[in-house]
Amino acid sequence: MRKVYLDSAATTKMRPEVVTAMTEVMNDVYGNPSSTHSYGRDAKSLIETARKNIAVHLKVTAAEIIFTSGGTEADNLAIHSCVRDLGVERIITTRIEHHAVIYIVEHCQEKYGTEVVYLDLQDCGTPDYGHLEKVLSDTSKKTLVSLMHINNEIGNRLDIHRVGNLCKQYNALFHSDCVQSIGHYEMDFAELPVDFTAVSAHKFHGPKGVGFAYIKKGTGLKPLILGGSQERGYRAGTESVHNIVGMDKALQMSYENLDKERDYVKGLKDYFKTQLTTHIPGVKFNGNCGDHENSTYTLLNVCLPCPADKAAMLLFTMDLKGIACSKGSACQSGSQKGSHVLTNVLPDEDLNKPSLRFSFSVFNTKEELDYVVEVLKEYIDSIK
Repeated sequence: MRKVYLDSAATTKMRPEVVTAMTEVMNDVYGNPSSTHSYGRDAKSLIETARKNIAVHLKVTAAEIIFTSGGTEADNLAIHSCVRDLGVERIITTRIEHHAVIYIVEHCQEKYGTEVVYLDLQDCGTPDYGHLEKVLSDTSKKTLVSLMHINNEIGNRLDIHRVGNLCKQYNALFHSDCVQSIGHYEMDFAELPVDFTAVSAHKFHGPKGVGFAYIKKGTGLKPLILGGSQERGYRAGTESVHNIVGMDKALQMSYENLDKERDYVKGLKDYFKTQLTTHIPGVKFNGNCGDHENSTYTLLNVCLPCPADKAAMLLFTMDLKGIACSKGSACQSGSQKGSHVLTNVLPDEDLNKPSLRFSFSVFNTKEELDYVVEVLKEYIDSIK
């Protein structure tokens, strides 16, 4: 059976060079990085080299990079500590954030009584920046703004400079989940007015189970996980050396090849959009994903012209045909609930139609996209 992987927003294929780098570490550098003997020092050296390399890419100091198990932990660390330790009384966010943000925000509301303000959304899912400024203008409560840079389901890009400058103007803290953007966009956190961010290696052809938090120097965050004094006291637990080295290698290769690979993947998205529009009349693109200026080049969220009673079998049919894509976020794959993002963005008439997220990488080809369009067209024609 033909196999086509178009779910890179969920996780990416690891680069062979990353696997090689990790294997060498697992074979040769197995000491505990907290140990003081030579085996431990060798492991510690690899971690600190990776930290410095990542810091250079993001234009920050090495001390501001804290290794975690991934984006979810980094989001939880920043938001929870802001409320528990920094005196944040109000969080401004949206209802279409990743659940790693939504659930910790709800937890803080329930446990600490934190006020939560959900910003109004435009029809395409873009936050209402006027509403943001209006809420921020009330400076009576210490405030944290948490808005993701790129939405993982519909691909909308936040105007991160605009939001950061508003936060700076009104003395609010700014957290932005950058899981879908680091490795795909150049990010200069020396220039960006962002206090905290979350990153996950498996979104840019690195290993699963590792990521990092950027924590701006002097913010005063406290650890979420207690135990040892690893990661400058921000995150207890023995570091996963081979995963950290793999992440470093993956990020390095992503930025070394950024221009060439971005042009290639952007070309795939444009081609796929054109083929869908040509062969499937009535197809729509959710959020801003059909617009390169306001969305990422790595995904399309497609609303298909199918009646609701035929929608349930579509994803199953795609899987039978060897095509991997997402009905919504892969993090919710075990749930029968609809996408919380699409629920807050789409009109009722489109909510009843099937929407699929296709996300691309440098490992995809136009021939694969032709096959997907053929399968979709065949399915839609069969139910007319």
